[in-house]
Amino acid sequence: MTSFYSEEELKQIGFRTLGTDILISRKVSIYGAEHISIGNHVRIDDFCILSGYITLGNYIHIAAYAALYGGESGIFLEDYASLSSRVTVYGASDDYSGEALTNPMVPDELRNVQIGPVHIEKHVIVGATSIILPGITLREGSAFGSFSFINKDSESWSINTGIPARKIKDRSRKILDVCL
Repeated sequence: MTSFYSEEELKQIGFRTLGTDILISRKVSIYGAEHISIGNHVRIDDFCILSGYITLGNYIHIAAYAALYGGESGIFLEDYASLSSRVTVYGASDDYSGEALTNPMVPDELRNVQIGPVHIEKHVIVGATSIILPGITLREGSAFGSFSFINKDSESWSINTGIPARKIKDRSRKILDVCL
C-alpha cells in the first residue's frame, strides 16, 4: 500500500470530476467530494483539508497542511498554481467586527458571513502559512511570500508579501517560455 490513494480508490470517493495522474494522500480530509473537480497531474500532500466547492486545474501542487474552505462560493485554481504548506484559502469567513456573532453553530440571522469566490490564476505560487480571504483574485503569475495576509486582488506577474500583502516588485515571465 502506498501513502496515496489508488486510481480506483479516488473514483470511489465520488469527486465531481477526476482527471489522470492524481496523487492525493490518504491523510487528506475531504468534505463534499461531489462538489470538487480535479484536473490532470495534481498532487495533494498529507493533512490537507478540502471542503466545499473547489475546482483544481492541471499541474497543481497543494503542500502539507494546506486548507481550502470553498463553501458555496468556491475556490478555483488554474493550471500550474501552487500552494505551499499551511496555506489557508477561505471562500467564506465570519465577521469579526463585533457586530455579529461568529461560528457555524450560531443561528444564521445572528451572523454576518463574508462570502466570495477565490480565483487563483495560472502560474500563481503562494508561500507557506499565507492566508487568502473570500472574494480575492490572484492574477496570473503573481507570487506571495511566506506569511502573507492576502485581502485584496493582486497584479499579474507581481511579487507580493506582508501583512497585509503588498506588491514589492514585478515577477519574471520566463517561466512561460518553458510551459508553452
